[in-house]
Amino acid sequence: MIRYVLTLLIGCLLISIGINFFFTMYHLLDGGIIGIGLIAHYLWNTPVGLTILVVSIPIYIFAWFYFRTFFYNSLAGVIVSSFLIDWVSLYSPDLAIIGPLPSAITGGLLLGIGAGIMFRMDISTGGFDLLAQMIATKVPYNVGVLIIFFDMLAVVAGLSIVTIEEIVLSTIAVISTGVATIVVTSCPMPHILYPADKFPGK
Repeated sequence: MIRYVLTLLIGCLLISIGINFFFTMYHLLDGGIIGIGLIAHYLWNTPVGLTILVVSIPIYIFAWFYFRTFFYNSLAGVIVSSFLIDWVSLYSPDLAIIGPLPSAITGGLLLGIGAGIMFRMDISTGGFDLLAQMIATKVPYNVGVLIIFFDMLAVVAGLSIVTIEEIVLSTIAVISTGVATIVVTSCPMPHILYPADKFPGK
């Protein structure tokens, strides 16, 4: 239980820092539900976390009927991540910490690492990540590959509100997120963080 809570909090905190300290500074988009939340934030100044929570509802309804285990495992993820995203936004810096390209890469890596360590404990932050997890049980693709696909759909949806430079940077951020997720979910982790039956191949 302690391992679960620590993984949940660390993963959600990494995602929150990636969004508020690196993405919003340069008007960058992410993929999936987070990307939708960012689009709504840039258009109407709505809280990113609250938007994620609302947009995730239809996916959770589907999970309730067809993937009940994923529903329970990801419910805490979407609630905690949505809360932390909006809470951390209150303390994000007024000025960009680093340049746009390093921000895109760093933010993407933080999101991917955060999501990846939670996936290893069967925790999802909801939205398209949850959808990717459900699909991954039926097709022979790594969940990180599916996340890249859904993430790119969200980036395309935001084409009308960002510049060409921001689209390029957002694409780099999405790829960074997917690569980090694949690495974290594919490589063995220290036993102190994950039980032996969570290691790949066991």
